[in-house]
Amino acid sequence: MADQKIRVGLVEDQLLFRQGLKAILANLPNVEVMFESADGYSVVDKLTACPELPHVLLVDLSLPPNGKTEYNGMQLTNDITLRFPDIKVMILSVHNDDSLIAQLIQYGAAGYLVKDCNPQEVYDAIQSVHTKGSYINEQSLKAIQNNLGKRHKPKALMASLNLTKREVEILQLICQQNTTEEIAEKLFISAKTVDGHRNNLLQKTGSRNTVGLVLFAVSQNLLLK
Repeated sequence: MADQKIRVGLVEDQLLFRQGLKAILANLPNVEVMFESADGYSVVDKLTACPELPHVLLVDLSLPPNGKTEYNGMQLTNDITLRFPDIKVMILSVHNDDSLIAQLIQYGAAGYLVKDCNPQEVYDAIQSVHTKGSYINEQSLKAIQNNLGKRHKPKALMASLNLTKREVEILQLICQQNTTEEIAEKLFISAKTVDGHRNNLLQKTGSRNTVGLVLFAVSQNLLLK
């Protein structure tokens, strides 16, 4: 439904920043903050007990340890992806490092934002990961390309997967952040057909989600110029 609120959770140990972010999100249309945690290690148990899960989880990369055991945003992202695959994780961090961004996205993060981004980008990112499954901005795309683009032999892998021309076409449109409905309209096919091709792409490439498809496309030099 168009008026359904996007349920958002915040995992951030700095109280002032968390309250500030919550106040910003409270003023955004169609967004509801319904989950908060000051650490990452208790999040899985808290979510298991929740009557309703968030659609999007904004996670700080630097989180407090569980006693003497390290438990950061990367570990939480991996655990959430395995236990709650429908929840999209968006990483928030002060770090702006290509290899770190690429690694987090490989772990299952649906997107990555630096903490000095503006509120409009936060809103755009939340909407994008909720409706399209990912938010790959120019910074994230550059990080992925710099770290994954030269790791594989594109022609050999592409030939072995036997992707059809239509599947490649849909994959490229997915990477451009098009929704299922937008792809269907552009290709003059039904949304159901697009979903069928998307499922085939997930199976053939061994990807778990939309972000995985983007990673594959980058590694195979399939992005449209």
